[in-house]
Amino acid sequence: MPITLTLRYAIGLVGGIFVTIVLLYLMQAIITSDENPLNEAPSITLLEFHRVLEDEVPELKDLKPKPPPPPDEAPPDMPTPDFDASTNMGIDIGSINPEVDIDMSGGGFSSDGEYLPIVKVLPIYPRRALSRGIEGYVIVEFCVTAQGTVRDPVVVEADPSSIFDRAAVNAALKFKYKPKVVNEQPVEVCGVPNKITFEMEDG
Repeated sequence: MPITLTLRYAIGLVGGIFVTIVLLYLMQAIITSDENPLNEAPSITLLEFHRVLEDEVPELKDLKPKPPPPPDEAPPDMPTPDFDASTNMGIDIGSINPEVDIDMSGGGFSSDGEYLPIVKVLPIYPRRALSRGIEGYVIVEFCVTAQGTVRDPVVVEADPSSIFDRAAVNAALKFKYKPKVVNEQPVEVCGVPNKITFEMEDG
């Protein structure tokens, strides 16, 4: 009788220990398991909405350039005046026509770099000489500068004296020359003579 009771206690004790160990093991297994539903985050699906716009037809602009305006009409050709330079001196007295002759041979026509006349201006026939029918000539001398202009014209001979001097000097100041060239440099030449003749002819 006492043996049987002791055996029961021993079996119960061993069984309790076994059950306790099994429960502890199961609890530990549940805590450390990856399949624990408490550790799983709920999966959420996000829906994106996009507004579909209708196809827009682009506005086409007319980029063609405007046609150029018609060209202006060319002005009509002007008639060429017909006049005689030898008789148009601004003075008309009866049928007398003044004539002025400029001597273009006053030196300077050589081809070795000497000065050459380019422009010779006709002098104005003096009114007093024209009204009295006086004719004559004037010889002037002047300097041709390195720029081709005339400087310091003086009357060296005149017939008649002092009648045509001023007209000849004023005309000589307007002469233009190609200057003399020495060693490829233009130089001034003085003592250049020029004869201007004043004559009248019956028209």
